[in-house]
Amino acid sequence: MRKRTSLPQIKLSDTQKAKLNAEIKAFYLDERGEEIGVIEQMQLLDLFEQKLAPIVYNKALNDTKNWFAQMMENLDSDFYALYKEEG
Repeated sequence: MRKRTSLPQIKLSDTQKAKLNAEIKAFYLDERGEEIGVIEQMQLLDLFEQKLAPIVYNKALNDTKNWFAQMMENLDSDFYALYKEEG
């Protein structure tokens, strides 16, 4: 059996980072009334990318697995519902 390789760390594109940095800046201004510098924005985004992204990714995988399992269960019951009585 082939050994699975681990996934690389989740990395955002430069465009995604720029958009999220703008969101962080707006959040701090709107919610806290504070200006946040570029370095602080980048540090927060790096923290989220390293710590939060894997959690969200794994949650999405689990949700997908559960959804797929439910669909397979439905498929199984639908399959047997098609059986005809033998007489």
